Amino acid sequence: MVRAEAAGWVADTHNLILDLRFVIFDFVNPGVVFVSAINNRESKIRNGESKIDNDTMLVLIADKFEQSGRDGLQAIGCEISFQPDLKDDALIEAIRMENPDVLVVRGTKVTEAMLAAGQIKLVVRAGAGFNTIDVAAASRRGIYVSNCPGKNSIAVAELAFGLILALDRRIADNVISLRRGEWNKKEFSRARGLYGRTLGLIGLGKIGQEMIPRAQAFGMPVIAWSRSLTPDRAAEIGVEYRAQAVNVAGEADVVSVHLALNPKTKDFIDAEFFAAMREGAYFVNTARGEVVNQAALVEAMRSRGLRVGLDVFANEPTSSTGEFSDLIRDEPNLFGTHHIGASTDQAQEAIAAETVRIVREFKETGKVPNVVNLARQTPATHRLVVRHLDRPGVLAGVLDAIKAEQINVQEMENIVFEGAAAAVARINLDNAPSPHTLKRLRTENADVIELNLLKLSHE
Repeated sequence: MVRAEAAGWVADTHNLILDLRFVIFDFVNPGVVFVSAINNRESKIRNGESKIDNDTMLVLIADKFEQSGRDGLQAIGCEISFQPDLKDDALIEAIRMENPDVLVVRGTKVTEAMLAAGQIKLVVRAGAGFNTIDVAAASRRGIYVSNCPGKNSIAVAELAFGLILALDRRIADNVISLRRGEWNKKEFSRARGLYGRTLGLIGLGKIGQEMIPRAQAFGMPVIAWSRSLTPDRAAEIGVEYRAQAVNVAGEADVVSVHLALNPKTKDFIDAEFFAAMREGAYFVNTARGEVVNQAALVEAMRSRGLRVGLDVFANEPTSSTGEFSDLIRDEPNLFGTHHIGASTDQAQEAIAAETVRIVREFKETGKVPNVVNLARQTPATHRLVVRHLDRPGVLAGVLDAIKAEQINVQEMENIVFEGAAAAVARINLDNAPSPHTLKRLRTENADVIELNLLKLSHE
């Protein structure tokens, strides 16, 4: 048996988690290992006793994050590493050195190399969209990815309406002219006004729905398209239903986009959409730059006189400050902001509180709220339902029989009845056990009350 000894700390290594990056082997005295105090947050060993501190969870925050959120994480027993300027290689190195359980980010890009650098269990996007996180890589590694949907909805809707007003009244041009010492009431007196103008919404998630009462307050009728929208639902929330997005484009004076980014929505707003819009109409995007074909947008700005308000762009800097080199910046009909839709104190406090809730539930129960990368449908073809006495080893025997036939378990739950005398297990499998195995499971274990095999339908 190997022993670990350092300054009065002694433990047998079968109870010790060692990080070999910080272990020095003494070849003069074989069998003795000196363990550096660096990175020993999981191992508290003294006077021959070994304790793994399962209650401590290290959270690396690699982005700006509210003080209330940091305080909340510490209050639930988390250790905090707050390094808001980390990105790229520096973030990879921090993950390698600190080995956090949880990574919290806002706009910081999370790559596969970062996920591979340590033993991260959960990535929390402190916001709604998660296109800056390599979700596929996280899924391959069994890492949860969670977000905070709806917590910034009001903030983004407020900015969207701010852009609409700025387009109509040319507010930014007014300010620039005034700061130059110019007075040009003649030029800036021309505005269409919003009252009675039709607002067209593309996407009716939480942010899109927050646009509706604001439009109504300005006296703007609202038409809308969303994949999940039905005529009945449209009537219920006070908008007019349109069956196609292009119908919204053709009828609206102002179009505001509120689509989540996914493979189906990338470049969803394309040349056909812009060709259907009215000449000189207003177009606002506070969702994601990638849902709009930017080349088609620029062409429509030039050929159809669209006025455009954007908070998101196809080519944004990866950090919070830097050069903005996208040539769309030179278009005279563009009114742009710096991807600040969610950046209000109210929204960030709400997001911080939600992040704490996510980490607390994961820490206390192992379950992750708002998880975005669990399979909606597994390859399971059959479900084995086992009613059994609630005794040790019953399910172990069932699983051993399944393994012997090289059948993989896709999902499993075991529910105990009141009194804890009996339980029922539902085990989803990627193939059907043989009749021989089923018969053996039914007859050879007296603790199995009943066993049934169901064929699953994925319709």
